[in-house]
Amino acid sequence: MAGHFELVDAPDGGYRVRMLDGSGSLMAISVTFPTMRAAVAGIAMAREIAGTGLIRDFSSNGAGAVIRDRVGPLSSPKDNAAARAKKMSGAARVVAG
Repeated sequence: MAGHFELVDAPDGGYRVRMLDGSGSLMAISVTFPTMRAAVAGIAMAREIAGTGLIRDFSSNGAGAVIRDRVGPLSSPKDNAAARAKKMSGAARVVAG
């Protein structure tokens, strides 16, 4: 199951956006937006950044370096088995071909 976004009231007024993973665990919480419309626009921007944005390492040893390795979402054992089966079927086509 995919994650989702939730609009919630901010303690100081306005709205915040919570991003949760497929199991409902909190992944991120936004800044405070003054209106619900602004919060929804923030979600649209987060979707764009998540899909296309670079990963920059600003940890103590990172110095802002761009991480170029393709990093995918964590997968389940079921997903791993499906990927192995797909890879095997491709290999079988090459041998048979």
